[in-house]
Amino acid sequence: MPRGLKQTSSVVSIGFQANEVAPNTFVQSQVDLNLSPLDNEVFVVLAINLDPFSPDAIAGVDTLCQASLTTTSQTAVQSLNNTNCLSVASSVIRAAGFADGGVGFQTIAGETPPATLEYIGIIATNDFFLQCKGTGNVALKGCSGKMYGYRARADAAIFSALVQSEVLSA
Repeated sequence: MPRGLKQTSSVVSIGFQANEVAPNTFVQSQVDLNLSPLDNEVFVVLAINLDPFSPDAIAGVDTLCQASLTTTSQTAVQSLNNTNCLSVASSVIRAAGFADGGVGFQTIAGETPPATLEYIGIIATNDFFLQCKGTGNVALKGCSGKMYGYRARADAAIFSALVQSEVLSA
């Protein structure tokens, strides 16, 4: 348990999904955690599982479906170098130059990091965001996932610092 936080719930899983409305367009889904800012409530993230849809296998065309989960709203799919990005995943089919559907590759962050960490992030504002975008596809793509964690109460100084850090780094 992080210092200055008191766990107030058991571990919960939160499911979510984002779907493109047109092929190869960015989409973002906002998920409400229903935290109580009056009680300095935060969400301690233990693990995230992202499952992007499979890209289309089109002869001679590289296709991709990529996703990210962040603590703040974004205008594009993010990478882990963004301070507010907690997880990324992508599915790629490399077919440029091939007469067939190509070769598929998948890159995902595991459900838990390879190190033994107490947690992978703390969400201090009320929402988190899932971004998704396909590239080179004919069909609509999307991403579904689950986030595992627990609610906790922070002392006033820590809560203020967490909220300010999250909002200012947006």
